[in-house]
Amino acid sequence: MKLNQLRYICEVARRDLNVSAAAEALFTSQPGVSKQIRMLEAELGVQIFERSGKHLTRITPAGVDILEAATRILEDVRNIRSIAEEHKDEARGSLSIATTHTQARHALPPVVKSFLQRYPRVSLHMHQGTPMQIADQAARGVVDFAIATEAIELFEDLVMMPCYKWNRSVIVPDGHPLLDKETLTLHDLASHPIVTYVFGFTGRSKLDNAFREEGLEPNVTFTATDAEVIKTYVELGLGVGIIASMSYSPERDTGLKAIDASHLFDHSVTNIGFRRGTYLRSYMYDFIRTFAPHLTEEVVHQAIEARSAEERQALYEELAPHLKEH
Repeated sequence: MKLNQLRYICEVARRDLNVSAAAEALFTSQPGVSKQIRMLEAELGVQIFERSGKHLTRITPAGVDILEAATRILEDVRNIRSIAEEHKDEARGSLSIATTHTQARHALPPVVKSFLQRYPRVSLHMHQGTPMQIADQAARGVVDFAIATEAIELFEDLVMMPCYKWNRSVIVPDGHPLLDKETLTLHDLASHPIVTYVFGFTGRSKLDNAFREEGLEPNVTFTATDAEVIKTYVELGLGVGIIASMSYSPERDTGLKAIDASHLFDHSVTNIGFRRGTYLRSYMYDFIRTFAPHLTEEVVHQAIEARSAEERQALYEELAPHLKEH
């Protein structure tokens, strides 16, 4: 039995039994993956996958148990390597983060700068994607940390902790009639074309819920994943923008004005998380604390130990008063 064989069967399972997709993710060949899986099955004397011709059709009952054990073994191998690296040199290593465009562009730069000044021998790698992609990368161990706002239900396999809360601003060109409103309302917004985030990104669900509760149907004419793109199309006159307030800068966004909309929408919470069972190196704890000062090492351990939904919710509520507005 070889570690690569265990990696192969786990990746095939994660890729919905698509051997070609697994091989591509593992940077190897499809025939090589298939051969190694058959060799492992022959050694064990049981089938891990059922087949129809050359295609895998489902995981066998024995395969379910084997995959569960293989996942634990691969996690232990990663942790052993991390422990060894920590003892060799606690200030050298790598850190990978999966997050959205908004977090990468507006929330993380000062955190990353401060962190790398303290740990110049740690290489930091940032991956940007959708909440689903972020959750998948963290769950598979492709990245160390996931940072996201939307779709936290996708992150059930991860230890997720709240970092900060934020709200939205309406972005309009200079001279727009909405700037004359004493108090902006959802009815005011619903009368204009809206340019905002793609559903599933950066607190978009809070926006949709607010309009729905008022019985309004927003005229969303253009969506994008990045606030910079949204602002560009607001400048072109496609509509009024609704973006995270942190994404607007009066110095940088000349020609645009921001109207506070925090009274219209519930605040959103950005979370950071990692796969349960991951060995966190000392600089990883430091990164978490730099990003969210209330997430001390003790609090992180509390989050790890909170296994049930009730325990996680209780910790979440305990941390809520400590969340700062971004």
